[in-house]
Amino acid sequence: MTDCAAHSAPEPVFAEPWHAQVFAVTAALNEAGRFDWSDWATRFSQTLKRHGLDRDLDGGDDYFHAWLETLEQLLNEQGAAVTGEVIQYKNAWEEAYLTTPHGQPVRLTTGG
Repeated sequence: MTDCAAHSAPEPVFAEPWHAQVFAVTAALNEAGRFDWSDWATRFSQTLKRHGLDRDLDGGDDYFHAWLETLEQLLNEQGAAVTGEVIQYKNAWEEAYLTTPHGQPVRLTTGG
């Protein structure tokens, strides 16, 4: 007989759902051949250094904001996610989630 109390669920790998999502999107883009992982690592390292984050990070928001910035810059350079369009979508999502009643699905309006 095993002691179930001695076993607990593993700690989550990511502190926030969006951390996991941005990681998954990046991995999927790499697997789809959109960029080379060694190029990604170089770019991400440069972003961390530019922000002065050359210390050990705990995988929190500062780390994943740098991760997202790197991904946005890479996709912008490739023409896949132009900065102006990204900002428009970010603003539209912010407006949508701030004006959506609690518990309702967040939807972007078309047009705009």
